[in-house]
Amino acid sequence: MAQPIPRTLFEAEHEMFRDSVRKFLEAEAVPHHAQWEKEGQVDKALWRKAGEQGFLAPTMPEEYGGVGVDFRYNAIVVEELSRLGLSGIGWSLHSDIAVPYLLNYGSEEIKQKFIPGCVSGEVVTAIAMTEPGTGSDLQSVATTAVRDGDEYVLNGSKTFITNGQHADLVVVVAKTDPSAGAKGTSLILVEGGTPGFERGRNLDKVGLKAQDTSELFFRNCRVPASNLLGREGMGFAYLMEELAQERLAIAIGAVAACEAVLKTTVEYVQERKAFGKPILAFQNTQFKLAELDAEVTQARVFVDRCLELHLDRQLDAVTAAKAKLLTTDLQGRVCDECVQLHGGYGFMWEYPVARAYADARVQRIYGGTNEVMKLIIGRALVA
Repeated sequence: MAQPIPRTLFEAEHEMFRDSVRKFLEAEAVPHHAQWEKEGQVDKALWRKAGEQGFLAPTMPEEYGGVGVDFRYNAIVVEELSRLGLSGIGWSLHSDIAVPYLLNYGSEEIKQKFIPGCVSGEVVTAIAMTEPGTGSDLQSVATTAVRDGDEYVLNGSKTFITNGQHADLVVVVAKTDPSAGAKGTSLILVEGGTPGFERGRNLDKVGLKAQDTSELFFRNCRVPASNLLGREGMGFAYLMEELAQERLAIAIGAVAACEAVLKTTVEYVQERKAFGKPILAFQNTQFKLAELDAEVTQARVFVDRCLELHLDRQLDAVTAAKAKLLTTDLQGRVCDECVQLHGGYGFMWEYPVARAYADARVQRIYGGTNEVMKLIIGRALVA
């Protein structure tokens, strides 16, 4: 592999953290991931082990059990998971998406009650946005939360919920005022074990085989009114505020996955022979790899810049949409080309490139489909 462009984002302490994350994953996750793929979920004990090491929600303040570091530490965890092909571990959804809602919009009571457990791995989180009838159109959610005295009564269903089987705490997107459209949307916490909250089946997916992904049902599910995040009716605004970080995390993982697949493919074509010489000796192979390597380098530089902007609180929704769109499209193309360079072996599940190919496809769907990313970018051009 050619020498990559030096990254200036990370300092010595970040690289020490990266080293510890990588060693932990190599010891505690890599040997078991194939079995977890068969079982459809990871061992929940891994969450507690990761919490002990400070790998979960590291940006949370010290007063809530965290270490109060910046988002670069989250990015390192995402990168190392992607590089090792550990697509079944739902830490990014937890640390980068769900737990920040508690910190940014939860009452002091909510923060004190839940965040320490989120950091320790004792509380696994999920966020229930998508419904059977609505995907990226969050304004059209049909789940309702009706105020009844000191409680909300939830009714509705959600699907494709990451961490759905493991989740001890779910951020539910619901309509507190169905007649108000987006302005009638609120975010409400539901704890596992609450009467009326049921988990459906663990969904059988094309990729992300070790990631538990579920249907969730709410049937006259009563939760305390104090479980409301922020203000009633502000849920859609909160979602829009936080989606930039979610899309950045997806982009970070996409680039790291591209780099990993490209590396294993270069190693493969150096060893595999056809017509008496290594596959890498053919000009077509060299040209394909050169194109992919150049594009991945380009993506790496852009995403690192987006991460810098995010650290300075300057990453806007349009730029985050561009990052998500470009990197996940690239991930799909890189994985497809690398499968081709592996030949028949690229279609075998035991080869990392096959898993990467299957796992990459959903990247263009979740976090808002790439068609929605184009809408966001396009509307900004004519605004």
